[in-house]
Amino acid sequence: MAVTEQALLAALARVLDPHTGQDLVSSRALRNVQINGSHVSFDVVLGYPAKSIIPLLQSRLTEAAKEVAGVEQVQAHISSHITAHAVQRGVALLPGVKNIIAVASGKGGVGKSTTAANLALALVAEGARVGVLDADIYGPSQPMMLGIDGKPESLDGKTMEPLENHGVQVMSIGFLVDADQAMIWRGPMATQALEQLLRQTNWKELDYLIVDMPPGTGDIQLTLSQRVPITGAVIVTTPQDIALLDAKKGIKMFEKVGVPILGLVENMAAHVCSHCGHVEHIFGAEGGKKMAAQYGIDYLGALPLDMQIRLQADLGSPTVVAAPDSEVAHIYRTVAREVAVKIALQAKDYSAKFPSISISKNT
Repeated sequence: MAVTEQALLAALARVLDPHTGQDLVSSRALRNVQINGSHVSFDVVLGYPAKSIIPLLQSRLTEAAKEVAGVEQVQAHISSHITAHAVQRGVALLPGVKNIIAVASGKGGVGKSTTAANLALALVAEGARVGVLDADIYGPSQPMMLGIDGKPESLDGKTMEPLENHGVQVMSIGFLVDADQAMIWRGPMATQALEQLLRQTNWKELDYLIVDMPPGTGDIQLTLSQRVPITGAVIVTTPQDIALLDAKKGIKMFEKVGVPILGLVENMAAHVCSHCGHVEHIFGAEGGKKMAAQYGIDYLGALPLDMQIRLQADLGSPTVVAAPDSEVAHIYRTVAREVAVKIALQAKDYSAKFPSISISKNT
């Protein structure tokens, strides 16, 4: 019996993207379908990095195709193609960077930098090209967390080369000053320094640049949110009422400058005793989940108050690389995929497709 394209497409349409919930046919992820007797082949191109779910998706697509009468052999090739997405109106994209994700909190001490580092590493593990900009001028922590020590080089005398470790490109003021040197700068100086770090770093074809934002919602944070081409923001908080109060201010700040909130991560959600397994909500229970529901933003996940997360970050090898098979690493990877999926579903940036037009008057 001859295999028809109509029957094959109908079968494959029953396979849903596990993250978007859309079928792969109507969402146009399915491409290049070929039928050669009893042998069929096709490509599936996802808009987000998904290395860890490819085997599962491949298995489901193969099973679905073999349900079609006459199909004996199936060749399914699954890949990711990450594109640039729209940012704030009037802000140009950064050369060499497709998407910028701001990781922010209304206050310090909620684990924002640890979350930023692990999200970056989780995206790398999923197959993306990722960079981290440590935007905390007064307290840079990414050099220590990502295990990088050194000074950036300049090959052209104009731009700096990012330092790398664990497959992540990194730039931080911490690379340019001594570790014990206090940055006694007023707001405009700090903002200018950050813009230089961002724009004078030779980022190399990044799918995502994670910006570890300084804590708070003051002048520096607001200026960065207005000038940096941000695709979306992730808010980090703890369940504690005082942290939630400040996280709300962060949400409002991004809303005012037109930056989409990709979701909220609840850090230090519960402590599990390493001796008896008793679960205790030291900072309160599900405050972040309730706030996400209140503001209509996605609740990306909850991380436990776990000593290993802190120890691994202090040693320069965050959880995603230090314990990739752990439950905590699994949570970080799930959060990272959800963030990437949210970006993939946003409007694409079409500015590069239109030629610039200049009008001159003849004299």
